[in-house]
Amino acid sequence: MENKKSDKSKSRSDKKWVPPMSAFGSREGEDGQSIEEQIKIKAGQARGLARYMSSTQDLVEEQIRKAREKGAFDNLKGSGEPLDLEENPFEPPEMRMVFRLLKNSNFTPHWIEIGKDIDAEYDKIWRDVAKFERYARVFFSGRKNEAALQAFQRKKELLYMDQRNRFEKLYMRVVDFNLHCPTFREGRANLDIEREMNALIDRVECKIKELKMKYGIE
Repeated sequence: MENKKSDKSKSRSDKKWVPPMSAFGSREGEDGQSIEEQIKIKAGQARGLARYMSSTQDLVEEQIRKAREKGAFDNLKGSGEPLDLEENPFEPPEMRMVFRLLKNSNFTPHWIEIGKDIDAEYDKIWRDVAKFERYARVFFSGRKNEAALQAFQRKKELLYMDQRNRFEKLYMRVVDFNLHCPTFREGRANLDIEREMNALIDRVECKIKELKMKYGIE
């Protein structure tokens, strides 16, 4: 009798406890479907929708092609004529009259004028650099002495100093432009003065090195 009891207790102790499935959450949906079955159903629905959208697009393109072949798009009103850009379809209707009056009076918003000034000044800076390069070409092609070389060096240093001052003023003009700009999308990136100066100096120094090598100047 004692052996039977010990065998029963031993068999019970050998069994591992298995938690019920509810401890892990149900794997069935509201309709009694498993998660795997629900995923398969959703995937099939998505594939069906994709096929429907693709067939619809093909149908529309086919109809457009047939209409083009029949000449349905020939001799349409305004065909071959320039677009009428007098009115902006995206501007508020209540502001349309105001904008038309300003345009007819040749009025330009202040921030637009600032932008034009920025572009003009930036171009002028680099035109002056090109002008100095032409001067350097003439200088190194002629006869030179120590005094002339020193004068050329001072002129180059003056160019660097003047252009830095102009870049600093241009930086403030860009800030002014962004303050007056009506939308963020129309704004400009702030001018990187150091990057602009490094590009300017590298360009001038490379040109001088090239000219010295060309005319055999050490």
